[in-house]
Amino acid sequence: MKLIRAFRAALLALGLGLAVAAPAGAADAPAQPVAKFDFDHPTFAHQLPFATRQVVIQVSENDPTYWNLVLNNAQNLLDFFGQENIRVVVVAFGPGLPMLLKNSPVAARIESENSEGVEFDACHNTMKAMARKIGHMPVVVPEATVVPAGVARIMQLEHAGFAYLRP
Repeated sequence: MKLIRAFRAALLALGLGLAVAAPAGAADAPAQPVAKFDFDHPTFAHQLPFATRQVVIQVSENDPTYWNLVLNNAQNLLDFFGQENIRVVVVAFGPGLPMLLKNSPVAARIESENSEGVEFDACHNTMKAMARKIGHMPVVVPEATVVPAGVARIMQLEHAGFAYLRP
């Protein structure tokens, strides 16, 4: 139990540190603000007061066919439960982050599903790593919420009772 509390404290410290201060270099500045991160109190892009189901979907592959599968899964859940009854959060990190880039081949679908209440979270750690390679922060779709760390966001949501899906 002490180890779990220490791990949570370390995640919280990491998340708050990223959310509060960004280093001065252009490659480190977020393209949009990084969401606040309190491990025990997740926040969301959409108000869904009647949602009784919740799922987090991991995206960590750089493959448009896979991205369409993820979006199909999200849409199928909305259709099955009703968009007001389910909270769907798609978290992209590592090789999967290009799904949420402005020029993504699935950008129009992301905009559509966002309008139905699906949240799309982009990993700031991955964005910073990409920026070191390309010399500037990548630009994500306007519907994306930038979170401090994709894997920590998934852990946070699982801790909050979300079902986990990795298609």
